[in-house]
Amino acid sequence: MTFTPYITQDKATEELLEQIIQIMRLDETLHTGIPASLRAPLMNLVQLVNSYYSNKIEGNSSAPIDILMAEESPHMIEGDQSLQEVNRHIEAQRRLVNEPFNKVTVCAKVTIARLHRELYVGVPERMLEMQSFEPAISARMVPGEFRKCEVRVGQHIPPTSQQMQLHLNDFERVYRLDWIHGQSRLLAAAASHHRLMWIHPFMDGNGRTGRLFTDQYLKAAGLSGSGLWSMSRGFARNIAAYYEMLRAADAPRQGGLDGRGELSDSGLWRWTRFFTETALDQLQYFSMQLEPVRLDQRIDAYFEVRSRRLLPDSKGGYLPALQIECRDIYKTLLYLGDQQRNDIRARLGLDVTTTHDLLSQMSREGLITLEHRQPVSLKLSRHSIDFLFPSLW
Repeated sequence: MTFTPYITQDKATEELLEQIIQIMRLDETLHTGIPASLRAPLMNLVQLVNSYYSNKIEGNSSAPIDILMAEESPHMIEGDQSLQEVNRHIEAQRRLVNEPFNKVTVCAKVTIARLHRELYVGVPERMLEMQSFEPAISARMVPGEFRKCEVRVGQHIPPTSQQMQLHLNDFERVYRLDWIHGQSRLLAAAASHHRLMWIHPFMDGNGRTGRLFTDQYLKAAGLSGSGLWSMSRGFARNIAAYYEMLRAADAPRQGGLDGRGELSDSGLWRWTRFFTETALDQLQYFSMQLEPVRLDQRIDAYFEVRSRRLLPDSKGGYLPALQIECRDIYKTLLYLGDQQRNDIRARLGLDVTTTHDLLSQMSREGLITLEHRQPVSLKLSRHSIDFLFPSLW
């Protein structure tokens, strides 16, 4: 091993360990405290958030409103390369939800290759053609295939392709989560994100792959609330700091007191602190948004504005009015879970026609899922997201 794998728990400061304890507590509280009816809608929203921010870091110009609208109207994606890139990332996350990695496989070479390959499912062949480090030579990137040539990324010169294979073997060995326990798993998550980016195993797509890997690693590490909050959002809130801290960890060892490998231990310290501060900040944000009293108030505010027909639409007008009874239906679904239509009608004392009309409008608005003979379930509509999750984007 030519660099310190991660800051071990016995060498971490009290402040750093306290941050990790807070991260673990907030994550568990988020996992156990979220209303069951909101879990799937929020996970779906976080997938969009992850994709938006991870791609934004790489220069993708897609706007949140376009991403949300494309969820309802997939035809919008056609011909829009930026939206296609974001959508592939979203779909990759959805496939991985159903096939999570375990503590051993999450850092294996086959897993890293698969994560990269997932991000390129459906990409047009022309988009795989790229210029190599010699401008006159073109090359085709094969999704999931480790690079076979040497590259330079700004000031960073990654390991040679031959060295890279040895580093990937070490990466698979030292970051196995069945060999790492307790708070050290968060320290390993921080270091593994940087080390994978430093190795730079692919011709392109390393940043998105690295952030997708970290999501999977945190989940395999036992953070039950993973999927309900977003590291990529935190990284993208200050892209300059994100890259600065990665470069700090890229730095070569500065003298005999800065570790024993080729990379700086002090640089790894700076990156690890940035990583844990980012995780804590994101958990605090999502936990605050889901605090019951505040969430209830924001729901009231949204339906109050909608009942007065005061929420602008994208065409310069206003969205149609929602009957205030829609708020009561929404809260019923939020706090009691999926409901049969007759149960909603009976609980709220509405007649059949009124219930049908209210549910139909809420379905058109994307506030609920309304399928024949199936219980009514909650959704997060694109119009309500800014109210329920202020400053999300």
